[in-house]
Amino acid sequence: MTYLDGRREHKRSKSWQADGNFHLYRTDYLVTDHLAVAHSDSVFSESFNEHRSGLLPEQKGAAVAGPSGVEEEDALPTYKDAFPPLPEKAASPEGTQETVWTSKIRPLKSSIITQVFHVPLEERKYKDINQFGEGDQAKVCVDIMNRTGAHLELSLAKDQGLSIMVSGKLDAVMKARKEIVSRLQTQATTSVAIPKEHHRFVIGKSGEKLQELELKTATKIQIPRPDDPSNQIKISGTKEGLEKAKHEILLISAEQDKRAVERVNIDKVYHPFLTGAYNKLVGELMQETGARINVPPPSVNKTEIVITGEKEQVALAVAAIKKIYEDKKKNATTIAVEVKKSQHKYVIGPKGNTLQEILDKTGVSVEIPPSDSSSETVILRGEPDRLGQALTEVYAKANSYTISSVSAPSWLHRFIIGKKGQNLAKITQQWPKVHIEFTEGEERITLEGPTKDVQMVQSQIQDIVTDLISRMDYAEISVDPKFHRHLIGKGGGNINRIKELHKVTVRIPPDNEKSNLIRIEGDPQGVLEAKKELLELASRMENERTKDLIIEQRFHRAIIGQKGEKIKEVRDKFPDVIINFPDPAQKSDIVQLRGPRTEVEKCAKFMQKIVAEMVENSFSVSVPIFKQFHRNIIGKGGSNIKKIREETTTKIDLPAENSNSEMIIITGKKANCEAARNRILAIQKELANITEMEVSIPSKLHNSLIGTKGRLVRAIMEECGGVHIHFPSEGSGIDKVTIRGPVEDVEKAKQQLLGLAEEKQIKSHTAELRAKPEYHKFLIGKGGGNIRKVRDSTGARIIFPTAEDKDQELITVVGTEEAVREAQKELEHLIKSLDNVVEDTMSVDPKHHRYFVSRRGQVLRDLADEYGGVMVSFPRTGSQSEKVTLKGAKECVEAAKKRMQEIVEDLDAQVTMECVITQKFHRSIMGPKGSRIQQITRDHNVQIKFPEREDPQAAPPADAPVQENGEANGEVKEPVDPNAPKKCDVIVISGRKERCEAAIEALKSLVPLTIEVEVPFELHRYIIGQKGSGIRKMMDEFEVNIQVPAPELQSDQIAITGLADHLDRAREGLLERVKELQAEQEDRALRSFKLTITVDPKYHPKIIGRKGAIITTIRTEHDVNIQFPEKNDENQDQITITGYEHKAIAARDAIQAIVDELEDMISEDISLDNRVHARIIGARGKGIRKIMDEFKVDLRFPQSGAADPKRVTVTGRPELVDEAIDHLLNLEEEYLADVVENEAKMAYMRPPGGSVAAGDEQRGPSKGFVVREAPWTTGNEKAPAPDMSSSEDFPSFGAPVATKTSPWGPKRF
Repeated sequence: MTYLDGRREHKRSKSWQADGNFHLYRTDYLVTDHLAVAHSDSVFSESFNEHRSGLLPEQKGAAVAGPSGVEEEDALPTYKDAFPPLPEKAASPEGTQETVWTSKIRPLKSSIITQVFHVPLEERKYKDINQFGEGDQAKVCVDIMNRTGAHLELSLAKDQGLSIMVSGKLDAVMKARKEIVSRLQTQATTSVAIPKEHHRFVIGKSGEKLQELELKTATKIQIPRPDDPSNQIKISGTKEGLEKAKHEILLISAEQDKRAVERVNIDKVYHPFLTGAYNKLVGELMQETGARINVPPPSVNKTEIVITGEKEQVALAVAAIKKIYEDKKKNATTIAVEVKKSQHKYVIGPKGNTLQEILDKTGVSVEIPPSDSSSETVILRGEPDRLGQALTEVYAKANSYTISSVSAPSWLHRFIIGKKGQNLAKITQQWPKVHIEFTEGEERITLEGPTKDVQMVQSQIQDIVTDLISRMDYAEISVDPKFHRHLIGKGGGNINRIKELHKVTVRIPPDNEKSNLIRIEGDPQGVLEAKKELLELASRMENERTKDLIIEQRFHRAIIGQKGEKIKEVRDKFPDVIINFPDPAQKSDIVQLRGPRTEVEKCAKFMQKIVAEMVENSFSVSVPIFKQFHRNIIGKGGSNIKKIREETTTKIDLPAENSNSEMIIITGKKANCEAARNRILAIQKELANITEMEVSIPSKLHNSLIGTKGRLVRAIMEECGGVHIHFPSEGSGIDKVTIRGPVEDVEKAKQQLLGLAEEKQIKSHTAELRAKPEYHKFLIGKGGGNIRKVRDSTGARIIFPTAEDKDQELITVVGTEEAVREAQKELEHLIKSLDNVVEDTMSVDPKHHRYFVSRRGQVLRDLADEYGGVMVSFPRTGSQSEKVTLKGAKECVEAAKKRMQEIVEDLDAQVTMECVITQKFHRSIMGPKGSRIQQITRDHNVQIKFPEREDPQAAPPADAPVQENGEANGEVKEPVDPNAPKKCDVIVISGRKERCEAAIEALKSLVPLTIEVEVPFELHRYIIGQKGSGIRKMMDEFEVNIQVPAPELQSDQIAITGLADHLDRAREGLLERVKELQAEQEDRALRSFKLTITVDPKYHPKIIGRKGAIITTIRTEHDVNIQFPEKNDENQDQITITGYEHKAIAARDAIQAIVDELEDMISEDISLDNRVHARIIGARGKGIRKIMDEFKVDLRFPQSGAADPKRVTVTGRPELVDEAIDHLLNLEEEYLADVVENEAKMAYMRPPGGSVAAGDEQRGPSKGFVVREAPWTTGNEKAPAPDMSSSEDFPSFGAPVATKTSPWGPKRF
C-alpha cells in the first residue's frame, strides 16, 4: 500500500492478526516512538484521506464544505485518541483494565513445555552413584531422547534421588515420561477387579481411552481378552503410577455402576409404531427420558429392544415403550391386499421413504414380503379407521409408477447414451424420477417411473432412435482374430486413421473373446468405405507371409545403423514389411520379415544383398611384413598407407611400434584386400631382395607342421632368417604354403618344410629335454650353426622356446623315433658339457680393450647371450696387461674365445674411408630419426660418422694473425688446395675395406637429385594450397621436396628434389594436379556468368522469404549465387545472379515468376485499435503467423513511435485480403471487449493515492497527520512536530546520544 502526503511518498508493509472472535487487526509500524500499534480493520475501511486527516465520516462533509478548507481545532483528534497508551503493569481495583491493546489481542502460548520428574533413591533402577552421567543410565536417556524427540536433563538430589527435567512438545514430553518411568524406575505390579462389562469402557473407542490412561499414569495396563472369564486388570509401573491408574479405573467402573441396561422383547411388527415415522417417536422418547433406546432396523430380524442409561431414566423409557406396545396390540387390526410383486418397490420407495410417508400420514404400518419371497400379499396394520386411507395410499403409490419400453437396435444404444452419457444426462436431468435401463444384447430400452414422465421420456427416446436409424448404419465383417492386432496397428494408428477418415466407430473384439466379427457403425457411406478398406487390409494380410532370414548377429548392429538410420531406409523402401530383429541378449541370428508375399520376397533379397556386401567387406587377410619395413609402408606422415587405404577402400591395421608382431591386417572386400596386400608386398619387395615361393604340402599335414601354438613353424622361420611362412586357412583344402623372404632364406625354409613334411608322412616322434635358458643361444650357435649340425647328422628337428612361452627351459625334438633318440643324445651331451665350468685366458692388445667395454659393455653382453652366459673379464683401465679371462662351460669358452679373436682381427684389419657428399644432403641421407643410416650400418657392419654442421654465417676469428709468405710462428704452412673438399662435407666410414666401399656406394645412392617441371605461374598458388597444405600433401605422398619459385620471379619452373626412383612418380603427380587445376579454371570461368534482373525493392523481402527460406531454395535448386543490393547501393532495384549461364537464366525466371505473382497482389490499410495489436500478434508472433498462413496474406503492424499507431497493412490477393481484413476486424471487436472490461476492473483496483492527491489539490497543501494535546505542545505554546530525521529525537539502536531534556520526560534506556 502507498501512503501519500503533500510532500513525499512512504511505503508500508501490511501484517494481519486475528483475535478470538475472528476479527482481523492490522499491525504496522507508524512513525512515532518505537511502538507497534494495532488498528482495527474497520479503521482502514475509511478512505486513506480520512485517516490522514483524522476525520470521521460525519465530520468529513463539514470539513470539505469549509470556505477555505481550514480545519477546526476541535475537529482534530487528541494524541491519546490516535495513540492509546499501553496497559499499566498493576491491575486496577475493579479488575484488569481493558484497553485497545488488551481487549482484542489473544495471548500466545508456547508449544514447548517443561516438566520435572523425581525418582526416589529406593525406586531407581540404576543406583551406581560412581557411574552417574555414563553407563547404562546415560545410554537409556539418549535412546529416550532419540525415540521421543524430547530433551532430557538429569541431576542428583541430596537424598540421591534422580531429578529429570523433560522439555519438548506436550505429546513428546508425555511419551518421554512413560519411557522414563518404565526404564529408569523400578517397576511394581498390582491388579484391580471390576465387572467384565465395564472393561470395554476402560479400553475406549479403538483403544484411545486405554492409551490416554497409560500415558497419563505412566503405567502399563493389561486387560483380559473378551473370551477370558477373569475380571482382573493388571497394572505395572511405579508405585505412584499404580495408585493413579487404579484410582482412574475404579472411577470409570463406578460411573458405569450408576448406569442400567434393559432388554425388552417386542414383536417385530410393532417396531414401526415404537420408532414412529422417520424415527421421530423414539427420538422424542430418548429426549424425554434421557435414556438411549436401540431399536433393531427392519432388515435385522430381531425383536429385542435395548435401553441404556441411568436407572430411573431406563425405567421411564421401558414403561413408555410397553405402554405403546400394549395400546397398539389392543387397538390395531390388519388387512391383507394383493399387490403385484413388480409394484412392491414403488410402495417401499427409495430407502423405504414411501413406507415412512404412509406411516406419518395415516399411522398405519405397511408390511411388505421379502424380495426373495414369491408372495404378493401386503399387510396393513393400524387403527381400523385409518386402514382405508392407508390402503388408498398403498394403491396410489403402487400405480403411480409405470414400466414401458422403446424398441431400439442394440448397436444404437451407445449412440443414444452419448459420449460419457451426455445425451442421457440431458433427459435424466429434465425427468429425474424416470429410470432408463439399457440391457446388452436386447433390442429395447426399458423406462420406469411416473406415468406422465415415462410417456415424455419415451417420446424423446423414440425420436432419437428414429433420427439415428435414418442417418446411421452398421456393418459386420468376419476377420481372423490373428489379424486383428495388425488391423489396429502400432499404437492404434491404422484403426484410428480409418475412424477419423470415414467418421465411423469400429469395434474389434478383445483377444479373450476369440470372435471373428468386427462391427462398423456410423454414417452409411462411411460404413461402406470403412468396410471396404478393412476387408482390403484383411485380404492383404491373408496374403501375408512371414519369412525368417538367418543373418549373423555381428551384422545386426551394422544393418540397423546408428540410431536406426540404415534400417529406417529399408523400412521406407518396403513400408508394408515389418522387420523384427532379435534381442541382442538372445544371441539369435534370425531376423523376421512379415508382410505381403511379394514385398517380403523383395525385402529379403534386398537385405541378403546388404549382408552379402557386408560379408564381402568384412573379408580379412594378414600380411607378414618385416618389422623394419613397417615405417616405409606407413610413409612420411602416413601418406603411403593413407593412399593404399583410399585407393583400395580397405581398412589396414598395423601392429603397435613396441609390439613384436609383424602382421599387418587388411579388412574389406576380398579383391580389394588382395590388391592392398599386393601393394604392401611390392613396397617390401622394392625395399629389399624379397621373393615369394609357393610349396605344395598336403593340407592334412599343415596342423602338425605348424605345431602347438605355432611353435614348430616359428622355429623354422627363425632358423631361416625370419622368413614368413603362410599356411592357408583351416578346412580350405588348399595345399599351397607361401614362403616370403630373402631368396636364400626362402630356399632354405622350403627344404626344411618339405623335409619335415616327408618325416611327418613317414613317422613322427617327439621328445622333450631341459636346459638353462642361457645355454640356448650356444646350443643354437651363430646363425643356427650348432643346431644345424645336430639336425643334419640326426635328421631331427629341435624346437627352442620363444620369449612368449611360459616354460623357458623346455626343448622339443621332433622327427622319427631313431632321429629323435640320436638328437636327444647329442643335446644331452652338449648340455652336460656346458655344466662343466672352466676358466681360460687369451691375449688382447690393450688398444682394443675399449671396443669391448664401451657402451657399458654391450659387446661383452652380446657374447654372454650368444655363448651360454660365458663371463669375460678385462684388466683394469690404465693397466697395460693384455690378459683377458673367460669363465664358463668349456665349449662356450672355446667358442667365445674364437669369436673374440675374430673381432680383434677385424679391428686390426679396420680401415677408415671418406665419402664426400655436400652437407645439404646429409639430412636426407640420414632419413627420419637416422633410420636409413642405421640400416646401412647394420647391413654392412661398419661405423659411419657425419661431420659437424658448418655455420654459413660464422666469420673467421678476428684475432687470427696475418700470415706472410706462408709463414706463421716460424713454421711453414702448406698452401690450401682450393679443390679440396670442405670438412663439413666429409662422411667418415670405418670397417673392413670391402664393407666400407659397399657402404659408400649405398650412401651415394641416397643422394637426392633435382629435376624441374614446367607449371604455369598462375597455377602456383593453387598447387601450394591454403597455408601450404597442397604442396605438403604432395611432398608427403611422393617423399620428395618441391620448391616453388618466389612470386616476384614470375617463373614457370618448379624444382623437385628427391631420390631417383621417387622423382618420376612426383613429376607425374604434379602434372596430373596441373591438369586438374586447368579443368577447374575452365569450370570457374563457366560458373562466373552474371546477369541482373530489375525488381522493385518492396518485393525483395518476399523473394528472400522468412529467414531466407525462398531465396535459399532458388540458390540450391539452380546452383547459383544471388546477390541483393546493399543499403547504400545506387541501384536498389538490381538483383545479380552468378553461375552457369543456363542455370542463371532458370533462376532469373524463378524470381520473375515470384515478382509476377506479387504484382497481382494488392495492399490495403485498416485501422485496428493499437491496444489489441499485441494479442493479435501473439506470443513470439504465433498468432500473426497463423493468420498469414491461413489467409495467404502478409500483415505489417506499425512500429513503436509510428505516426499512425493504429494502421495495419494487409497484402495479398484481393479476395484473400478481404477475408483477412474481416477476420482481423472480428478479432479486434472480440479482444477490445476484453480490454475495456479489464480497464474497468483496473479502475476499481487502482490505489487510493490518486483520489487523495486530487482532494489535496482542491484543499491545498496537506499539513500531514495533525493531533491535539500532543506531548510536544505545552499549554498554548505550539512546538514544531518532532523531526523524524533527527538522531536525537529518534536515536539509532546502540548509537551514543547526548542527554537532552524534552517534554516527553527523561529518556529511559
